Amino acid sequence: MTNSLKADNHIEGSTPSAKTSGAEDVLRGGPHYGEFIEKVRTLMDRARAACPSDELALEAIARLDELNDRLDGAKVDEWSSPAWTRHDLPARGNITLPPTEILHNDAGNLSATVRFRGYHLGVSDAAHGGQIGVTFDEQFSIAAWSAINNFKRTAYLNVTYRAPAPLNKDLTVRTWVERQEGRKFFLRGEMLDGDLLCAEAEALFIAPQEPTQAG
Repeated sequence: MTNSLKADNHIEGSTPSAKTSGAEDVLRGGPHYGEFIEKVRTLMDRARAACPSDELALEAIARLDELNDRLDGAKVDEWSSPAWTRHDLPARGNITLPPTEILHNDAGNLSATVRFRGYHLGVSDAAHGGQIGVTFDEQFSIAAWSAINNFKRTAYLNVTYRAPAPLNKDLTVRTWVERQEGRKFFLRGEMLDGDLLCAEAEALFIAPQEPTQAG
């Protein structure tokens, strides 16, 4: 089965903001930001699996309302957020992405691990296909970035699913730039559970005509 995702206005990037250095970026959100993100991920896992009583649901709503109000007071613009620039954390600290860790990155040839959790469940203890797609999109963006050190836009992303991707297990994701034609970057990738191919993907990323400036 093949799933094709198109997002003409989807900007990809995998580098710290142009306004700050890498050393400054790992301080964004403070020394406990990584633990904070992990607690949020755990909440998402628990909420995905829970069938709460009405009493528990009302209690959770009250607590979450209070916490959401406090977090709203700490809101910053996208270029100042630690949620995509913390390279010391899984998925660069981005809570919207499955947790990934880069193992190797050599000028467009990328190897990483991904661990799908309870929140990413599709059915039968396997990851949802959309979570696999967004994982490829993120890894493709990093591979494309490393080729010319600039943002890219996803023109298309095609995923072919070969076998279920299990939860709570480190899977290998390999992505690479197959070829470049001017501003166009053609990429391929695969996701493996050991030697078992779970999914493979191909994508086209396009670099903007002018370098994208942060902020």
